Amino acid sequence: MSNNEQAPPRVYADFNNADPFGRLRLNCHGTVSDLQRENLTLKENMILTLYMEDIECVGTVTYSQPEGIWVAIIDWNAIRESGSG
Repeated sequence: MSNNEQAPPRVYADFNNADPFGRLRLNCHGTVSDLQRENLTLKENMILTLYMEDIECVGTVTYSQPEGIWVAIIDWNAIRESGSG
């Protein structure tokens, strides 16, 4: 990563709380707390590093119209162990 690139914001997500399409729901208490602490507002196509306990992955935010909540599209095969969490 170059000096001009910033790592995506790191936000908690419950990897056990996926919708029927495999997207992580971004509505749990830990997610809301991290968003408030980081002063972030979710928006379409926002890139986040999502973590839970000792795993993490990068996700792209989108809005789920049927559920009326923000979700993150992730590659379930790209989940990795995190260095912190």
